[in-house]
Amino acid sequence: MMKQGLTTRSGAERRAQLAARLKTGELLVAPGVYEGISARMADAMGFEALYMTGYGTVASHLGLPDAGLASYTDMVGRVTQLCAITSTPMICDGDTGYGGLLNVMHTVRGYEAAGACAIQLEDQEFPKKCGHMLGRRVVDAELMADKIRVAVESRRDPNFLIIARTDARTTLGLDEALRRAALYRDAGADILFVESPESVDEMRTICRSFDRPLLANMVEGGRTPILTRAELQDIGYRLAIFPATAFLAAGAAYRSVYQTLKAEGSTTQPPVPLHDFKAFSQMMGFDWVADFDARHARPE
Repeated sequence: MMKQGLTTRSGAERRAQLAARLKTGELLVAPGVYEGISARMADAMGFEALYMTGYGTVASHLGLPDAGLASYTDMVGRVTQLCAITSTPMICDGDTGYGGLLNVMHTVRGYEAAGACAIQLEDQEFPKKCGHMLGRRVVDAELMADKIRVAVESRRDPNFLIIARTDARTTLGLDEALRRAALYRDAGADILFVESPESVDEMRTICRSFDRPLLANMVEGGRTPILTRAELQDIGYRLAIFPATAFLAAGAAYRSVYQTLKAEGSTTQPPVPLHDFKAFSQMMGFDWVADFDARHARPE
């Protein structure tokens, strides 16, 4: 239920829902959201979780690449806004924790207070890069394990989930990525995220190696094969995020519409389907604006 455009479900309720759902063993699919329109639309679709993608959020908020340019303040502000306008449990990208151990504590508490249900932390060096780009470097594994321990002890709600991501596969190989994931598991991570496996066999090896829930990152055009829901479930993944799908689709639609408008000077024949304007306005909350205005109108 929504009131004045904001969710009425508490963060604790949503965190408990997500934690319980992940214990069922059935694959949970979370679409990427990155700004208010995508968040509202996905929230209305009946998904069981949403994923606030760092790539999409930085691109939409700052118009810049996901390369360590967004600050904690930038990102926690987006977490606050997206959680406020949705009721679906939100999993949020926390990059490297934005610094050292003290920064990780501050980040975890800030994301939790903002309404997030889970935070993803990664072992890249600063400045980080998108997980499907080359040239990523990782910090010492023990330092990252310390970050995970601090994250676990810093959360106030035990249902606030800590996702530990390692980017070691691309530069250091799968064995090192598995070693790191084991360290992060032992440090207390609730969900393990071995980024960028490059084959189905590698994905199977990852899932056979751990007894914790594992996350699959499905990036169209990325380094990991895109698999069906049934295939991901069979391999052993428990959470699949699709961070880029929505903004890639939106980008293609933007380009097509703008090219047509530039060439034709009008939208009498739009090149892509357009959302019904009235339905779009209802989704964005204009119905409650009209109701508010009616209730507070002065008698003529």
